[in-house]
Amino acid sequence: MAQKETDILNKYTAYLRLEKGLSENTTEAYLDDLNKLIRFIDGESDMNIFNLTYQDLQPFIAQLSDLGISARSRARIISGIKSFYRFLLIENYQDTDPTELLESPKIGQKLPEVLTENEINNLIHSIDLSKAEGQRNRAILEVLYSCGLRVSELTGLQYSNIYFDEQFIIVKGKGSKQRLVPISGKAIREIQNYLPDRHRINVQKGFEDILFLNRRGAGLTRVMIFHIIKEQAKIAGIRKNISPHTMRHSFATHLLEGGANLRAIQMMLGHESITTTEIYTHIDREFLRKEIIEHHPRNRNFDKENHCKESE
Repeated sequence: MAQKETDILNKYTAYLRLEKGLSENTTEAYLDDLNKLIRFIDGESDMNIFNLTYQDLQPFIAQLSDLGISARSRARIISGIKSFYRFLLIENYQDTDPTELLESPKIGQKLPEVLTENEINNLIHSIDLSKAEGQRNRAILEVLYSCGLRVSELTGLQYSNIYFDEQFIIVKGKGSKQRLVPISGKAIREIQNYLPDRHRINVQKGFEDILFLNRRGAGLTRVMIFHIIKEQAKIAGIRKNISPHTMRHSFATHLLEGGANLRAIQMMLGHESITTTEIYTHIDREFLRKEIIEHHPRNRNFDKENHCKESE
């Protein structure tokens, strides 16, 4: 590959990390998708990623299907390639986008697992507070559910960003973007109950302001949070396949059921696009159907009419 092309790819990498604010793992995934296309056209003397047409891309898309790659994975690869060509347009390296007409395969929407309010309560109250990490773990679950945090936002939550009196926390989300999130009185209480245990820990350098610590005084890892929730679900008798993200999904779903505005939920979750948040309208459809059946006047009248007929 010529030096100019290498320079463009390096700029694209910087664009993903700095301007798009993508994580290291997500950036690598985008670059890997692009490399799949580069390897496919390798050896074609008159073809490179900077002069491809829509027709040139068709054999590549067809090969993904022939190899048995799932629709969801194909959609992700196509999305990664589209991102690269949008970058070329933005930076004026090209004046046309060969991916403009590319269509992603239709995939069924995979709805996330959600816990009921009773299951949430059982999960939290099943924690044994006599154990050394008991109160910490209860505070972790309460904060996850109260604030709808991503697991990385929880592990990076700073003590100085908790405003106890105002009942708000500052969350550092994707791309280091900050947002203000309300926190429940219950979660505040559980954090305050945990603080005496935290103050007894010999905190390692660099973790002085991290709220949730392990027994060695360092921050908790994502894997540790997964482990805590999985183990606690077993103890609580919850058979659903849950993770830290389940608490986030449950938070959003329960807010919607309670009548919260979708835009407000979007802001609290830190979603850039309302489209991402709209998944919860699908999760909530059974609840909405039940509410309409029970409370809409036409349905109430229908039930009364039926009851009268049965009584005759």
